[in-house]
Amino acid sequence: MSTSDKSTPSSRNRRNLSWALGVGAAAMAAIALVLMFLLTQATNNRDLYEQNYARLVVVNIVVASLLLMAILWIGWRLLSRLRLGKFGSRLLVKLAAIFALVGFLPGMLIYVVSYQFVSRSIESWFDVKVEGALDAGLNLGRTTLDTLSNELSAKTRVAAEQLTSEAGNSVTLERLREQLAASDVVLWSATGQVIASAGDSRFSLRPERPTQAQFRQARSQRATTQIDGLEEGSTAGGAKMRSLAVVGVSSIGLLAEQRFLQVIQVLPPSLVANALAVQEAYKEYQERALARSGLRKMYIGTLTLSLFLSVFGAVLLAVLLGNQIVRPLLVLADGVAQVAAGDLRPKAALQTRDELGGLTRSFADMTQQLSDARSQVQRSMEQVDASRANLQTILDNLTAGVIVLDAHNHIISSNPGATRVLRTPLAAFEGKSLQTVPGLEAFAKGVAEQFQVFLGERTSHAVDHWQHSFELAYESHGVIVNAQQRGPGVADTISIIARGAQLPQAQQLLVFDDISEVVSAQRAQAWGEVARRLAHEIKNPLTPIQLSAERMEMKLHSKLSEPDGALLSKSVKTIVDQVDAMKRLVNEFRDYARLPSADLKPLDLNVLIADVLQLYEPEASEVPVRSALAPDCPKILGDAQQLRQVIHNLLQNAQDATLASMQSSAQQDGNAEVRISTQYNPDTRRVRMIVRDSGTGFAPHILQRAFEPYVTTKARGTGLGLAVVKKIADEHGARIDLSNRYATVVESSAAGMESTGDNTKKMVLGAQVVLSFSVV
Repeated sequence: MSTSDKSTPSSRNRRNLSWALGVGAAAMAAIALVLMFLLTQATNNRDLYEQNYARLVVVNIVVASLLLMAILWIGWRLLSRLRLGKFGSRLLVKLAAIFALVGFLPGMLIYVVSYQFVSRSIESWFDVKVEGALDAGLNLGRTTLDTLSNELSAKTRVAAEQLTSEAGNSVTLERLREQLAASDVVLWSATGQVIASAGDSRFSLRPERPTQAQFRQARSQRATTQIDGLEEGSTAGGAKMRSLAVVGVSSIGLLAEQRFLQVIQVLPPSLVANALAVQEAYKEYQERALARSGLRKMYIGTLTLSLFLSVFGAVLLAVLLGNQIVRPLLVLADGVAQVAAGDLRPKAALQTRDELGGLTRSFADMTQQLSDARSQVQRSMEQVDASRANLQTILDNLTAGVIVLDAHNHIISSNPGATRVLRTPLAAFEGKSLQTVPGLEAFAKGVAEQFQVFLGERTSHAVDHWQHSFELAYESHGVIVNAQQRGPGVADTISIIARGAQLPQAQQLLVFDDISEVVSAQRAQAWGEVARRLAHEIKNPLTPIQLSAERMEMKLHSKLSEPDGALLSKSVKTIVDQVDAMKRLVNEFRDYARLPSADLKPLDLNVLIADVLQLYEPEASEVPVRSALAPDCPKILGDAQQLRQVIHNLLQNAQDATLASMQSSAQQDGNAEVRISTQYNPDTRRVRMIVRDSGTGFAPHILQRAFEPYVTTKARGTGLGLAVVKKIADEHGARIDLSNRYATVVESSAAGMESTGDNTKKMVLGAQVVLSFSVV
């Protein structure tokens, strides 16, 4: 996904800056062109040059200063970006330096050449030879005009001397005009009145009259000449020579009025034009010679301004082009930095049609594809994590143990079930060989052998797993050993069924479970079948044996002597007692094998216990039974007849264990008693029945198998009491736990104590059985 360049404030700022720079460059270029035009016009127009010279100098200085400040500002910005380490600043500096050198070096070369050219050209304009030639031309024109003026003056004086005062008529003047090739001939009186004229002036009502100074000069010099029309701004056709001479006076009239003859002759136009041109050139030359220093400064200032313009234009071009080049790179750099930081949100892309703009769009598309791919990967990872969490939850809650091994039997991972089955914290041995776990050497060796056989037969027999059973013995001090090596300290035997399979990457999966309870259940089922058959096979001949013995005593007792009769009675009594014992054994076998299903009904456990306790009054038993029944116990679902049997069995076992402890200690303990109590837990909604004795407790190997048939600590017991209790508890869905009760005392060598590994000992206070029932 790409966005327009207008979508971000930074891009708008860059666009505004470029626009401002463009406008500034255009304004500077316009000002420079105007100044150069004014300079050009000023150098060609002397009046304009003189009027605007100071202003042009000031404007040149201002524009040059502005350009210099702009260049310095651009340079400072570039250096600031470089010091801040902004991306693209080095490239901008390089581009600015390159373009500045491209503009400055040729500009400087042209500036130096132009400076020398202008300086020498201006100096060449005012060369001594040129000035001498202009002086010579000007003198030549003046000499020519003076010669013509002198000739006209002489001719006029001669004509005036020949002209008498009586001959001053128009005809005579016309003839004189033609002789002198004059344009006008005028005869003036001493008072300035026109006496007669010939030529163009005769048509003028008021011809131009000579001045009094000219009249006085003519009287003193007899003739005078004046040139008109050679002033500045005159035309070549308007230049004339005016000659004024005194007319001779006749001797007859001494008092006659003095007259003056004025001859006007038009100068040749070419001569006048040349004279004016030389005069104008000489004047302009002198004026420029006086202002050549200012003119040089003006041209040099123009060249300097042009140099500044070229440098500024080069730097400005570098900045603009650099921005155009660096802007896509900045967009890419920012996008790459965001991608490197893990931000795969849609990136900005330039909408230009050049390759860099296409590169930014391709990068934006690539980022979008990466974002989509990461989203898909994240979803996949979430699914994998969920599956892994589910698998881990399943593994953690499996009763079976699971161990993953590498090709060298090193533990990679294990679940809590493995620790629970093997009774060893396997998590502490991860990364280590299974054979290094204390007590599991034989187990690890057997597993390795099974995997070795499995891998050898896998290809030939196409098997995908192996299965094998192991037996481990758990000693009282917590070490697991091989069952074949069990000694007198072994407390329990664990039956394990293990299954192995091959995993990818040469890993091995080991799954195993503790089937001790299954084996125990199978053993109980087998013993039940044995009990049923024994009860059937043994019970039938017991009654005839008892009847036959009693009949023999009755028939033979009177016929025998007293000693023999006593022996017979004793033998018969022995036979009858043993038959009764065998009947009881057979009845127990029958009860265990044929225990009916429980008829569960709501009943009050406290009432049932109180009813049973009537048979255990203190005066009727050697070991008293105390009760502590919680009054808040709700009703439970149970079979009253079977639960009554459970209570009887537990109380009798507790009394037997307490009595045996009292007899073994050879003293009467006033605290020896059996206690039965009930408790109700509202959180779990279960009612607990607890039976405690004051005996010596159970040995560890008996404690683990106490509920199996024919496991007993009594010398003449059958071991079916707790087995019947366990079976009835299972029928009721109740949980049954058997444990010893301890008290910690200071270390002593007294009997009935177990070491805790420090300076204290645990003293056995007795055993307790806890049954937990669900409430209605």
